[in-house]
Amino acid sequence: MWLKNITLLNFKNYSDADLHFSETVNVFTGNNGSGKTNMLDAIHYLCLCKSYFNPIDSQQIKTSEEVFMIQGDFDRNEKNEKISCGVKRNQKKQFKRNKKEYDKLADHIGLFPVVMVSPYDVNLIMEGSEERRKFIDNVISQTDAHYLDQLITYNRILLNRNAFLKQIALTRKYDPTLLEILDEQLIIAGNKIFAIRKAFMDEFIPLFNQYYIYLTENKEIVELNYQSQLNDATFEELLKKSVEKDRVLERTTTGIHKDELAFVISDMPLKKFGSQGQQKSFLIALKIAQYAYLARNKGFKPLLLLDDIFDKLDDHRVQKLMQMVSHHDFGQIFITDTGKERVKSIFEKIEVDVTLFEVDNGTIENA
Repeated sequence: MWLKNITLLNFKNYSDADLHFSETVNVFTGNNGSGKTNMLDAIHYLCLCKSYFNPIDSQQIKTSEEVFMIQGDFDRNEKNEKISCGVKRNQKKQFKRNKKEYDKLADHIGLFPVVMVSPYDVNLIMEGSEERRKFIDNVISQTDAHYLDQLITYNRILLNRNAFLKQIALTRKYDPTLLEILDEQLIIAGNKIFAIRKAFMDEFIPLFNQYYIYLTENKEIVELNYQSQLNDATFEELLKKSVEKDRVLERTTTGIHKDELAFVISDMPLKKFGSQGQQKSFLIALKIAQYAYLARNKGFKPLLLLDDIFDKLDDHRVQKLMQMVSHHDFGQIFITDTGKERVKSIFEKIEVDVTLFEVDNGTIENA
């Protein structure tokens, strides 16, 4: 699978753009703030129906305009697929495949898999566990069409159970039968999600280890651990044990919504004890493992978007990374960087052809 072209209208800082891509390596160069990252985000939007950076669709519309549009042609299984989306202020987002609008956006997820590597990913390390659960969920939902439905079901029941716990505290009336029903529903949905996440991590962790060892030449000892309360007890046991605590706190304190992905370096938390370079290597290995997992489970190669990837990596790791992603195991790649000459030099050293685009304040042309 690869993206042949893209057309933008009033997307972020682009009034209009019309580009044709190589099916191997495409590089956008230009100063910071010129719009390089916005082009990657437009590609991400076409693949996953949303911005990588900002969940509010109307904020992607160019200032003082009323609508944005993105359109692209993918080659998927040697068949042309035209994907288009449009957002008008205060109106529902429109998303179409071959001119036919989707009944629900979830039907699009996974058809055109994509992996983004960005400086923004540091949130995976520095922010709370919700960010890391989102990472797991994002990868799985691109390979399992029903996983998102299970998550939506679980979160809906969780909201109902939390509302019921608040109601008990407010009214002082406790109906154990209703709580049992909510628990039963939560257990069914939660067990399904836990089983899928556990199977995913069993396959994912060895991939992560492989890429981290390659990038760092095995100089550092790191671990990626999936932590879940359901590893040590059944969901039913956990809910029974925590019922009094839940009533006091007026929320559900156990379940898969508490799952965590632990990042460890030399037996210490990466967040506190990893250097910027080590953290970046960890995140890149995480994302390349995501790429490999998607490629293996989809049967074709996703798009790979590398935003400002050379920052905080030494030249040796940059060269190893570019050698790896330019290898035949990888498909179409999009890269942003501020230095055109640096990019040329890197790819000349590893003897890989690239298609270069120069970006300047929302305008873009072949370099």
